[in-house]
Amino acid sequence: MSAAFDLEAIRRDFPALDQQVHGRDLVYLDNAATTQKPRAVIDAVRNFYERDCSNVHRGVHALSQRATVAYESSRTTIRKHIGAHDSREIVFTRSTTEAINLVAASFLRPRLQPGDEILISEMEHHSNIVPWQLLRESTGAVLRIIPISDEGNIDLDAYQGLLGPKTRLVGIVHVSNALGTVNPIKEMIAMAHEKDIPVLVDGAQAISHLDVDVVDLDCDFYAFSAHKVYGPSGIGALYGKRKHLLEMPPFQGGGDMILSVRFEETIFNEPPHRFEAGTPNIEGALGMATALEYIDGVGLEAIRKHEERLMKEASLRLPEVPGLRLIGQARQRAGAISFVLNGIHPHDVGTILDQEGVAVRAGHHCAQPVMQRYGLSATVRASFGLYNREEDIDALIRGLESVREVFA
Repeated sequence: MSAAFDLEAIRRDFPALDQQVHGRDLVYLDNAATTQKPRAVIDAVRNFYERDCSNVHRGVHALSQRATVAYESSRTTIRKHIGAHDSREIVFTRSTTEAINLVAASFLRPRLQPGDEILISEMEHHSNIVPWQLLRESTGAVLRIIPISDEGNIDLDAYQGLLGPKTRLVGIVHVSNALGTVNPIKEMIAMAHEKDIPVLVDGAQAISHLDVDVVDLDCDFYAFSAHKVYGPSGIGALYGKRKHLLEMPPFQGGGDMILSVRFEETIFNEPPHRFEAGTPNIEGALGMATALEYIDGVGLEAIRKHEERLMKEASLRLPEVPGLRLIGQARQRAGAISFVLNGIHPHDVGTILDQEGVAVRAGHHCAQPVMQRYGLSATVRASFGLYNREEDIDALIRGLESVREVFA
């Protein structure tokens, strides 16, 4: 580990880690569900409420002007973090889920005819399945599925064969929340663009682990959430190429997404404000930008190397637990490891681990088609963040031994 990556100093930045549950020091391994927040993010939200609490845009008083500057500066911070050309390509949303629904409703729906195809993979989160199913039901479109291997890799040959003259959009996850698979999305985007097919990337799990550059990827849309990247809940962002956003009609109607309103006619605002109806989550945007600045300060390359060490260590040691089977061992993984213990339900595993102070996720992870692919109803998922350490893997394995003892 490089001297610049001071793990103990990083851990001190996250107050939630300094606690006990059930009399044990907390070991937090549920980062794929949500990450803990550094003091910088907590302070940014608190400072907004204590000093600058006001609505943004159109206000002439000092608090409103300060809030507006901070809010729009947050958009610029996000733009820089993901390498976009223009801050107007960043739309604030409630979440990755809302961002995908925005693309479904505003970009794709007007373009769909019966028989047109939407292409997604077998490893998608429900957020990148259900919106397309709703479009299928309302438009007569067809949902086609890219298969994955037993190891959890995308079948690129099958993907190539599924790209066709009726494909209107590819929606693909960057990093699987259930398997940890890192998909070759740059290659997949290039393959789709050869046939003029736009691509939306679900980046919810990737944003905290990988250096995302939307221009280098050449994706048409990229969606992610703040709470997955050490920021607040209830705020996310959609990157969209400017040419697409300019063509898209509003997603919702209300205040701030308009230039003028008369009973006879409404003239809509330019993107991104066209898609941000109503009072936004101002403090969430500030917290999101602060979280991205925090991880930029630590260094994404240092974070990636640290997490890769943890993933490698966990992948080597977990299979040594008798009866434990890893689910998915893709060529490249990030953040999450899923497994089952023979004869023990994942919910029981998670409950006993909690008594040992170890927080993991047990269930279908909002990815039930993945579970069906492997013939399972649920798995246990341990997921890592920048503040996790090798001692956390030790605690997880000790906890799993306790699980085995209970069910011996």
